[in-house]
Amino acid sequence: MPAGGFSTAPGGGVEFEAKITPIVIISCIMAATGGLMFGYDVGVSGGVTSMPSFLKKFFPVVHRRIEEGGDSNYCKYDNQGLQLFTSSLYLAGLTATFFASYTTRRLGRRPTMLIAGIFFILGTVLNAAAQNIEMLIIGRILLGCGVGFANQAVPLFLSEIAPTRIRGGLNILFQLNVTIGILFASLINYGTAKIKDGWGWRLSLGLAGVPAGLLTIGALLVVETPNSLIERGRLEEGKATLRKIRGTENVEPEFLELVEASRIAKEVKHPFRNLLKRRNQPQLIIAVALQIFQQLTGINAIMFYSPVLFSTLGFKNDAALYSAVITGAVNVVSTVVSIYSVDKLGRRILLLEAGVQMFISQVVIAVILGIKVKDDTNNLHNALAIVVVVMVCTFVSSFAWSWGPLGWLIPSETFPLETRSAGQSITVCVNLLFTFAIAQAFLSMLCHFKFGIFLFFSGWVLVMSIFVLFLLPETKNIPIEEMTERVWKQHWLWKRFMDHNDEGKNHGHRHAEETVKPLEKAKNGTSNGNGFDSVSYQL
Repeated sequence: MPAGGFSTAPGGGVEFEAKITPIVIISCIMAATGGLMFGYDVGVSGGVTSMPSFLKKFFPVVHRRIEEGGDSNYCKYDNQGLQLFTSSLYLAGLTATFFASYTTRRLGRRPTMLIAGIFFILGTVLNAAAQNIEMLIIGRILLGCGVGFANQAVPLFLSEIAPTRIRGGLNILFQLNVTIGILFASLINYGTAKIKDGWGWRLSLGLAGVPAGLLTIGALLVVETPNSLIERGRLEEGKATLRKIRGTENVEPEFLELVEASRIAKEVKHPFRNLLKRRNQPQLIIAVALQIFQQLTGINAIMFYSPVLFSTLGFKNDAALYSAVITGAVNVVSTVVSIYSVDKLGRRILLLEAGVQMFISQVVIAVILGIKVKDDTNNLHNALAIVVVVMVCTFVSSFAWSWGPLGWLIPSETFPLETRSAGQSITVCVNLLFTFAIAQAFLSMLCHFKFGIFLFFSGWVLVMSIFVLFLLPETKNIPIEEMTERVWKQHWLWKRFMDHNDEGKNHGHRHAEETVKPLEKAKNGTSNGNGFDSVSYQL
């Protein structure tokens, strides 16, 4: 899940004159629907796949297996088609991100959001009206394309349209909405599962049309960002828009800075090649490692499949969805905790503390399941069932204030301006790729590893905590352009990568970039479970 932060006045830059205008407020509400949409898609699939009427229609094999009850508890849901229903969304999102970064640059932020809205609506219609598995998967793929486009354009749009002092806050709005979307989906599944005639799943999938419609209408109402207009050479139009959104005539200083930033961004000819230079390798290694580790905590496995997971553990259908609602609520609350603590306590403390908490909760779950849930019996009596839910909540909460937001925040604040857009694209792709892999493999792993799946993930939690302890420097409250001097050159290992002769090259890039406290640089909103946001950030 993505990260955000409250904005502060730029450390060394200038605070430009800006009022909080109605346009800005409307834009934020609109962008929030992008987050809701993504969260809803993540949350709804787990609940729908545990509804008997849905399984009977599309996955009769799985339905038969559950009805007959002959199969192992852990293997009831092991079916590649069922996993493809969930994971196809991420694969499509991964592919769409490449196209979206092009349309964001060439056509602008607003048309990209409109494209996302249209994909969302088409996907929702196909899913709600699905008659066969093909319609279902194609619908999910279209939703995935919507995710790719929305998560590229919305966070970028937000951070460009908002006045500096509330920019971080607006980005949180996007991330908070992802978690609220997941919670809404669980509540709606809880309601629709009670519908007697077995069409509840159509309603669950169809209600995604509400945020989709709002996003589309919103994209028609908002203005294009001045940054995008300037980037495409429409300077006068950009200046007029800037006056409109800032609510003041005095926009010259900000306008000149945007023009300068755009000129510098155009000078970087090969950002991806730049990433591989020795001095940029530590940032790249950390960004990629954080994305892989974020998925290997096992969070998505638990969030996507919590209803399925709970019914595997022998909770009845109703109780399973109810437990998923509880984990969704814990997720929302804990995301709020991270907003307040990340700049006070620092990144490393949160990651290390959460590592301990996640490790313990996963081991406890594995032990209870190992003793109590055998292949054919699931005599998990109430007290133990409650312990499992509490442990899942402990796990989810520690993830939501650590690896969730920080997996996105840290890459966004460590890349220098010249490689930020390329770095961000790679971060997003790695994240989506691993999300896809885990979503596709989880139910089969549950079948083969049984309770050991929790030990598998807890082993990875141990590995990532050791990585943080030795290799991740603290970046709290350090302006981005001072990262090289104050962070990388001070680190026992990474300082070997820093070439002292490179320093002069970067100073030209510096003055065009505001110095904003690191958290404010969490410009990418999304995801990932997983706020996936590809922000090709070219100021």
